[in-house]
Amino acid sequence: MKTKLTLQLEKILIKNAKRYAKATGKSLYQVVSAYFQTLLNQDASIKKSSELPPITQALQGILKAKTDENDYQLYLEKKY
Repeated sequence: MKTKLTLQLEKILIKNAKRYAKATGKSLYQVVSAYFQTLLNQDASIKKSSELPPITQALQGILKAKTDENDYQLYLEKKY
């Protein structure tokens, strides 16, 4: 269900947001909605992260390589 939301922001911020929306081929509604969704996703990620043990939290994000289950299976086949 959609509900109307009224925001009061600085004129320059609204002007720049509209310019950004137009440049990306989106409506201002889509930009704001996507931003709110991003905030919610980050919040959920932070909550999940804080539930991890400290040692796991410290290691989170260290691995930059893109790997999947197949890569790991190949590694194990070569190792054994």
